[in-house]
Amino acid sequence: MKLNLAGLRADRAAFEAAGYELPIFDYETVKKNTCQRPVWIHFGAGNLFRAFQSNVMQKLLNNGCMDTGLIAAEGYDYEIIEKSSRPHDNLSILATLKADNTVEKTVVGSVMESLILDSANEREYSRLREIFACPSLQMVSFTITEKGYAIVDPKGAVLPGIAADFEKGPEKPDSYLGKVVSLLYHRYQSGSLPVAMVSMDNCSHNGDKLQAAVLAFADAWCEGKLADRGFAEYVRDGSRVSFPWTMIDKITPRPDAKVEAMLAADGIEELDAVVTSKNTYIAPFVNAEECEYLVIEDAFPGGRPPLEKGGIIFTDRETVDKVEKMKVCTCLNPLHTTLAIFGCLLGYTLISEEMRNPLLKGLVESIGYREGLPVVVDPGILDPRDFIGQVINVRFPNPFMPDTPQRIATDTSQKLAIRFGETIKAYDKSPDLNVSDLKLIPLVFAGWLRYLMAVDDSGNRFTPSPDPLLEAAGAYVEGYELSDAPKDLDRLDKLLSNEKVFGVDLVKLGLADTVKKYFAELSQGEGAVKAVLEKYVK
Repeated sequence: MKLNLAGLRADRAAFEAAGYELPIFDYETVKKNTCQRPVWIHFGAGNLFRAFQSNVMQKLLNNGCMDTGLIAAEGYDYEIIEKSSRPHDNLSILATLKADNTVEKTVVGSVMESLILDSANEREYSRLREIFACPSLQMVSFTITEKGYAIVDPKGAVLPGIAADFEKGPEKPDSYLGKVVSLLYHRYQSGSLPVAMVSMDNCSHNGDKLQAAVLAFADAWCEGKLADRGFAEYVRDGSRVSFPWTMIDKITPRPDAKVEAMLAADGIEELDAVVTSKNTYIAPFVNAEECEYLVIEDAFPGGRPPLEKGGIIFTDRETVDKVEKMKVCTCLNPLHTTLAIFGCLLGYTLISEEMRNPLLKGLVESIGYREGLPVVVDPGILDPRDFIGQVINVRFPNPFMPDTPQRIATDTSQKLAIRFGETIKAYDKSPDLNVSDLKLIPLVFAGWLRYLMAVDDSGNRFTPSPDPLLEAAGAYVEGYELSDAPKDLDRLDKLLSNEKVFGVDLVKLGLADTVKKYFAELSQGEGAVKAVLEKYVK
């Protein structure tokens, strides 16, 4: 069996006999409709898009709720389209890895067209302009990572590629954002048509990040007289161009070799993964967990697809913000980071394996239920206690999910302030709670200091995951060894008082001594990490 349209037609019975759910809509009619009156184009044709948004659209097509499909575009790594999407006629296989040890296999065929966002490729770019000129287009969505919206470097200087595009104007920009904004400018020139620009990247207030980038280009081009002055007004007019906030949550690791072997055993050919020249790892299939959440601010000036019929939640901006804070500050991300730190120290290579350790499971249960829930932001549309329960009992323990503590440990210094600092601030502000009530969040901070030593609990050295502050933060623990209690712990105070790292000044709040005490205990030789968890996790 081959994963393309011809193979699907020739071997449909064989696919179904092997347990695959297939598209049941009239493909040719949907493709024709999509070409003539596109409704939704998505930039960022990676694994998350193929596991989540594409499958939601397929559900709508199968149920007759939509008669147009998706258009996928890629503006960073063109080989995703050239070597993975098009050779399979834009079909992909979604392997949903369930916690009950079953796999749901779906051939997803909702993507009707895939395009390369390259202003130097006249054929591809002309088609994109054509799409953006269509009155039918309602939504332009993105999963291009938070870094994809960057206009300036950490020092505030405009990035060279962005600055060059500011000077060149909208005709043939080279940067990802410049190309997107030039297409939006074409939509403006085509009658100031309404559209929603929807970031679906996993970052807080993502709509604002996208809007700031678009406005920077619009203002630069208008001020340089490279674009009509009305363009800047157009992108600022929420009745014509909106930038909704969203919260997305779905764990989608890179395609796994075990899943590839399972699909190959079903008789499906040519499933080899592709590693592109830009080091993107992509395959004709994607593996993902069953749980998924996408909450979108309902701000669509030109209308929108009925995505709520596919499980998407639409609400107001304030509620999206509450859902984001619930997930990032309490119910998922802090627990993930906890497992990442202690998983690396204890030699684990899978998050799911960590959850079989009663000490680690007890640690995240206590941080979530006991320390986080008292100050959780309750969004009303999702229950925080139920959300934590699903994370701890269904999502993290899923034996099929090949997610690693090493991956989650990436950029930990950039995550602590939000994932734990906000809870500490809430305790500090509460008339009924005290920061001294927090016992296990300080233990996570101490665990991170111990992690920075790059020696696991068995005394073996390991390579910490990439982190922009790895060298600077690591300098504070340099010289400490796994032996007796470390001496001169006061030199840690400068790091522990850094609000950019922890979100608060731990020294001023009186938590630094607790962190240092834990760190000393964690450093008392081989096996100390396990011993500390046995002592404090109840």
